[in-house]
Amino acid sequence: MQSSNQTSVSHFILVGLHHPPQLGIPLFLAFLVIYLLTVSGNGLIILTVLVDVRLHRPMYWFLCHLSFLDLTISSAIVPKMLAGFLLDSRIISFGGCVVQLFSFHFLGCTECFLYTLMAYDRFLAICKPLHYAAIMTRSVCNYLALGTWIGGTIHSLFQTSFIFRLPFCGPNRVDYFFCDIPAVLCLVCADTTINELVTFVDIGFLALTCFVLILTSYGYIVAAILRIRSADGRRNAFSTCAAHLTVVIVYYVPCTFIYLRPGSQEPLDGVVAVFYTVITPLLNPIIYTLRNKEMKAALQRLGGLREGQPC
Repeated sequence: MQSSNQTSVSHFILVGLHHPPQLGIPLFLAFLVIYLLTVSGNGLIILTVLVDVRLHRPMYWFLCHLSFLDLTISSAIVPKMLAGFLLDSRIISFGGCVVQLFSFHFLGCTECFLYTLMAYDRFLAICKPLHYAAIMTRSVCNYLALGTWIGGTIHSLFQTSFIFRLPFCGPNRVDYFFCDIPAVLCLVCADTTINELVTFVDIGFLALTCFVLILTSYGYIVAAILRIRSADGRRNAFSTCAAHLTVVIVYYVPCTFIYLRPGSQEPLDGVVAVFYTVITPLLNPIIYTLRNKEMKAALQRLGGLREGQPC
């Protein structure tokens, strides 16, 4: 069998979401509003954390990273989708497809690691409060956050290079709204059994490992919270942890549905993918602001600061 020099495809056509033609404009407007809310909501969280000194703590530093990841994941996918709705522009270059697939898995894997790191941070804060400040120093937080980005880069480089070393000699219609592993593998002019198995094992191992670590952290957290005598203390601890756990569940369930079914490529996959690429980045800032008293107070202070500035 010949090598990847056999590739002759110069571009791909993103089929997009299947919908009646008359729904093109309404869908464009709906996704545009969601995208603008996602960018503004996550951007507001980043601004609030950077401006408010009271939030200069590891938990909110990691939340700032999460908001940036949500903002960029949405920006890597939604603009091309909007162009398809409005301009019927569904062509993406071969290089553009490579960049989109790399960006999505780089950001998504980094977010997976970050969720695990945030669970560990809450574990230290609640289960080892006397040692928390000594363990989670500024430099440690920076190194841990950097580690999530490096891990995401390595994972995505491996997945992207492992797919695009294969020959693409036509067809070039991606039956999806962005370049993702299952959809792109369907266009390869070679046996993809090994790739499907490696994708399943790689993503499955990472997701399962992170999820088990998160559940283990929260097992210890719940046990510690139940030992808190103050009702207000238990309520505040549960409120903070419930927000993070909700976001984790919303993130992991759709990803499991897409990637941990080898060889699957069903119409429902597109609907599920919309949820974790478009809806989840919008939900994260809402969940964290509505269930976090400190964040709500900081947003109110930021609003008051802006109102108090002279014209």
